[in-house]
Amino acid sequence: MLPTQHAPRVGALRRRSLLVLATLALGLAACTSEAKETTAVLRFTAIPESNTTELAKKYAPLAAHLSKELGVPVEYVPSSDYGASVNMFTNGDVHLAWFGGLTGVQARQRVEGARAIAQGKVDPAYKSYFVAHKDTGLERSENFPMEIASMKFTFGSDSSTSGRLMPTWFIRQETGKSPEEFFGTPALSFSGSHDKTLELVGARAFDVGAVDYKTYDRLVKEGKVDADVVRIVWVTPPYADYNWTAHPELETLFGAGTTERLQKALVALQDPALLAAVNRPEGLIPASNADFEGLAGLARELGLAR
Repeated sequence: MLPTQHAPRVGALRRRSLLVLATLALGLAACTSEAKETTAVLRFTAIPESNTTELAKKYAPLAAHLSKELGVPVEYVPSSDYGASVNMFTNGDVHLAWFGGLTGVQARQRVEGARAIAQGKVDPAYKSYFVAHKDTGLERSENFPMEIASMKFTFGSDSSTSGRLMPTWFIRQETGKSPEEFFGTPALSFSGSHDKTLELVGARAFDVGAVDYKTYDRLVKEGKVDADVVRIVWVTPPYADYNWTAHPELETLFGAGTTERLQKALVALQDPALLAAVNRPEGLIPASNADFEGLAGLARELGLAR
């Protein structure tokens, strides 16, 4: 009789226990949801101008500084290539990106409300170098080096402004021909990045290449490129290039006015270690989408943007 007498009490206790557990589960779920909302991370990326390990070291101090200035967690996310940078921004995986002129145009075309907010002081008048191995016999000249038509030539990334878009434009302007027609080849060569272009020209895998002037100058200064071996043979006219572009979700995730506060934080940078991340020791200035309208027009004309 004893088990039978206690059965209702045991059943009631079990039901109360289940009710308590269910309540705790709901509470934990609510806390987890709240935690997700309050711990949103501002993620940024950059087109890869050098190896990812080097970039991660450079961007870590900048991430820490922006986190302090904005009062939110900030994290750098490496990108494998130029296209991946644009895709991460398009998908909302990152909320800020250091783009080249062309990748910035491509990203802003894909994301309504995206804004260019800052650029280097040098970026409104940027330039590319055409570089050649010393054994080509080419010397620096004010005139476009027509002799390179018979040489092995490589661009950088196929989405690079300074390593592909603008060199293509200037080849057309100077020769009246497309790069394919000028070099007499059905397929163009792309190294993938500026440092790789310099490495390939230095090894004579290619005779000539087009690179970002800031990358060349930096690598020569660091002793990673021998200017006597990889020579500058022509400098392009100026054009607009790199920029920080902000995703519209910044306002949703981190509150109204976040984009403006981020812009101010970037423009106010003075510490050389922070500016070194984007190789802009001269500092940053405000930017807007209108600054890159001319570049967008060229990209559309050459079939590299909508």
